[in-house]
Amino acid sequence: MSTLKAAVIGSGNIGTDLLIKMIRGSGIVTAAAMIGIDPESDGLARAARLGVATSADGVDGLIGLDGFGEIDVVFDATSAGAHHRNAAALAPYGKRLIDLTPAAIGPYVVPSVNLDAHLGATNLNMVTCGGQATVPVVAAVSAVTPVAYAEIVASIASRSAGPGTRANIDEFTETTARALEQVGGAARGKAIIVLNPAEPPLMMRDTVHCVTGDCDTDAVAESVRAKAAEVAAYVPGYRLKQEPQFRKLAAGDPLARLAGLSAGGVLVSVFLEVEGAAHYLPAYAGNLDIMTSAALRTAERLASTTGSPS
Repeated sequence: MSTLKAAVIGSGNIGTDLLIKMIRGSGIVTAAAMIGIDPESDGLARAARLGVATSADGVDGLIGLDGFGEIDVVFDATSAGAHHRNAAALAPYGKRLIDLTPAAIGPYVVPSVNLDAHLGATNLNMVTCGGQATVPVVAAVSAVTPVAYAEIVASIASRSAGPGTRANIDEFTETTARALEQVGGAARGKAIIVLNPAEPPLMMRDTVHCVTGDCDTDAVAESVRAKAAEVAAYVPGYRLKQEPQFRKLAAGDPLARLAGLSAGGVLVSVFLEVEGAAHYLPAYAGNLDIMTSAALRTAERLASTTGSPS
């Protein structure tokens, strides 16, 4: 397996956690640079102390760094709007981009579901924290029976929602809903996010509702359990809070009507919790940990492939 040199754009919570994961990791993906726009940020200070090249001049500072030509992959942990600008600035240099914002310029990637289908893409989008947590569940249900409607609610601690997360709320719901359909396989998807102000802060919790026709509930439950185990292989704090729940929907039930099932159907409900690894962020910030863990897993998989981006 080859190794990749990586740069991180964004010196906030997500970018800093990702940097520390790379440094603590297997060495397959090595931290070559940390880029920000705030010279006083903790992320840039930590990177400098760890011997990583830094710049507070944004993407232009990255392009101007000594050794820029040796960088294989760039993680963007800024915002959806900033990623559009960063991607345009980096396009002439042929760098692989892994996008941790909801900008969705490139294909949606959820490592446990569809990573291998997009290894040739130059810009891979990591959807959202809610998408990384819930799309695998919808995909697991879809693998057994068609999902007419999928609705997810992601509840995260208000303290774990920094400026970038808050700036991306609208993009979060739109991007996650599309990923439920395009990656998860639902005919129709809806996403809701809740910033929970509780003190002490609560861990990330996700509720997934899938409306299906009549199905083999044992097979669905087994598929969900197996997929949860796949996600937990790279996000150790990812777990089912209880066994999948099933409820028969009668004809005329509002959920069945919403899903377009005139004869009724089955409501599959799955309840998840994501505990962070606390590499940089508190353990309750599972919403940020699942993004950085999924992005790092994606880069590690890229390192195991050969050839040029398509």
